[in-house]
Amino acid sequence: MNNNLKIAVIGAGSWGTAIAGILSAKGYHTTLWGHHPEHVAVLNSDRENKKYLPGYHFADALHPTADLAVAVSGCTTVCMVVPSHGFRKVFEDVAPFLEDGCSVVSAVKGIENKSLLTMTQVMIEILGTRGEKDISLAVLSGPSFAKEVALNMPTAVTIGCKQIEKAKQLQRIFGTERFRVYASSDVIGLEISAALKNIVAIAAGISDGIGYGLNSRAALITRGLVEIKRLGVKMGADPLTFFGLSGLGDLVLTCTGDLSRNRTVGLKLGQGKKLSAILGEMEMVAEGVKTTQSVYDLAKRLDVDMPILEQVYQILYKDKDCSAAVMDLLTRDLKIE
Repeated sequence: MNNNLKIAVIGAGSWGTAIAGILSAKGYHTTLWGHHPEHVAVLNSDRENKKYLPGYHFADALHPTADLAVAVSGCTTVCMVVPSHGFRKVFEDVAPFLEDGCSVVSAVKGIENKSLLTMTQVMIEILGTRGEKDISLAVLSGPSFAKEVALNMPTAVTIGCKQIEKAKQLQRIFGTERFRVYASSDVIGLEISAALKNIVAIAAGISDGIGYGLNSRAALITRGLVEIKRLGVKMGADPLTFFGLSGLGDLVLTCTGDLSRNRTVGLKLGQGKKLSAILGEMEMVAEGVKTTQSVYDLAKRLDVDMPILEQVYQILYKDKDCSAAVMDLLTRDLKIE
């Protein structure tokens, strides 16, 4: 292991902090960039992210900063962990500091609203002529709640890069005995499954909030996976990706885990609360809310049938009654599985 590597993590929320913790614990010089200087100052003084990941103390190799030049310059690897709706602006600021030959890993689970692009597609657009000939683009995805990763609980994820040898290199950088990393070359499959599982988690939460049982949740997870695969394959993904960690694995975790922010949104909707009130109570971002709009538009553009997505969209953006949405799902024309 080369502990002389400098690695930047862009985004000082819970997931960014957990990833930075993994890397710095391995001895890598790890910078953790946060958008708000006052928050970064507290991170440096407390040596802990009490706002987003309390109880996890920083290793000596972890260096919080609010200066992107300080964070990114000289890095061999940069990990982007900012919400999808702010990703483009932050990466535009990051790009000038990227060294030729470095790798940029997206750990973001969303699709941009206006462009309907995944995060690697956004980066390709911003990098322009530099493209992937100078910068390797990758994705980190899989069933991984930040709190459990920070507590060093066994976790398995996937890193995808079109160049499989680069994916294997990143696999070695990020992997530990408790954070097992698999390699893949299916970047679009990982991104689509990671983004869409949040929408299904909202649906599962709604079902649980209404008071429906485990049968209902299992049906939503199973049919939700079908919809995710349907869109992903239309976009050129490998069908097998959706049965792996980023697909089925992350879907099960997000639809059933009490730490899931997207499932929590669904639960409260199913209990009768309004979306604006729910989001107002949340400190962290539930990516599935904005991603539902993106994927709804994307599915229409690509002519992909996604009935669960359709009903979640109607609930979030058209104020449809949750029970009526479930009934509309159940009374659709009968199908062959």
